Amino acid sequence: MKWEKLICATRLGQEDRITENYDHRSQFQRDYDRIIFSPSFRRLQNKTQVFPLPGSIFVHNRLTHSLEVASVGRSLGAMLGAELIKRKELDWQRASEIGPIVASACLAHDLGNPPFGHSGEHAISDFFTNHYGRKFQEQFTEEQWTDFTQFDGNANAFRLLSHQFIGRRAGGFALTYSSLSSIVKYPYESTHTIIQKFGFFQDQKSTYAKIAKKLEIPYDGAKYARHPLVYLVEAADDVCYQIMDIEDAFKIGILTYSRVQDLLIPFHKEESTFKQTQKTLNSILDLSEKVAYLRSISIGKLINECFEQFILQYDVIMEGEKIKPLIKNVSSTSLRAIQNIQKVSREEIYMHREVVEIQIAGHKIITTLLDRFIKALESQNSPHSKNLLSLIPKQYDIHNDDTYKQILAIVDYVSGMTDVYALELYRRMEGITVPAFY
Repeated sequence: MKWEKLICATRLGQEDRITENYDHRSQFQRDYDRIIFSPSFRRLQNKTQVFPLPGSIFVHNRLTHSLEVASVGRSLGAMLGAELIKRKELDWQRASEIGPIVASACLAHDLGNPPFGHSGEHAISDFFTNHYGRKFQEQFTEEQWTDFTQFDGNANAFRLLSHQFIGRRAGGFALTYSSLSSIVKYPYESTHTIIQKFGFFQDQKSTYAKIAKKLEIPYDGAKYARHPLVYLVEAADDVCYQIMDIEDAFKIGILTYSRVQDLLIPFHKEESTFKQTQKTLNSILDLSEKVAYLRSISIGKLINECFEQFILQYDVIMEGEKIKPLIKNVSSTSLRAIQNIQKVSREEIYMHREVVEIQIAGHKIITTLLDRFIKALESQNSPHSKNLLSLIPKQYDIHNDDTYKQILAIVDYVSGMTDVYALELYRRMEGITVPAFY
């Protein structure tokens, strides 16, 4: 792959337009701004990251997580840009675009996640595997069917960004080809995976193919190579959630400060600067600030080590060969620390009672919403069904003659909800609460 092809300012849906820079912003900086000002991005503030949306204690939601991932991604992109200038593979102007491209993709990487965290993805898949959605299997192709039974937020993010919803402009968000391709972690369709991860629905298959062809991303007839910047987006996400979940667990009292220190200090014990690290840590009296300091220097170390791994495997990446996530190739010291964090996260954080309860509730809410709306589609002449379908905004094409696209439109609507909206709509549809007029 060649950077002069991979860095492409062509916009989806606006291929015939001349791309010019406005008010000193590059096209890729405009991508970043377009995402951050979008309603879809704002809705992330009411979507669960790990812990249920808090009351008085503020923990991460999807929005704050995405902003932090974008910050880390921008740093990784800037480091790569400087490296490519040094190697004389890009001039300064082109190299400076890499940071904004990676940051834009990081901002957008979670836009397709449904309410209630990863349990929302599982609920949608389960609805079609084990509930009323099973009846549609014979009406769909194998590829269409696995789009639903293997539902993945990454593929849904690409759809949200690229699909032309009713009344909207061509190209969805009309982002550049480079930004769009940099969010596709799994550049293949749902039938080419044994895990619940893929990059695009059947409805967007031709869109991704067009982008990949323009960027000259290799294709072996079944799977595309990753755009190289995907590795930096993935690393930024991995670095943030590994560390930030620990900080959140401390804030809400799942982990003590002593446990957090035991988890994060091992990243730094073998460094020549460890004495200075201890001195700084001992000078801080506030426990929350101590955790913030440990979080900061741990993220900084992982950024450097992930970038080192990208450079070490640079030639393989540019050939289009798939490698392990960068964070899995960091130093043995960091890898041991990460493995300890993952163990504690699995056993004490992700299985905490409140986390499990939100997963159970979210599964019930999403299953019920899908069930009610899809059954209403099948009996559109009944007054109750008409009332239900009138709740769905006009941008969703529920009256399409293609059943696959009809069902996909319902999934679009439900997966785009915030936790709060999904819960309130569920309560009203079940008669638990009724609207109040003031």
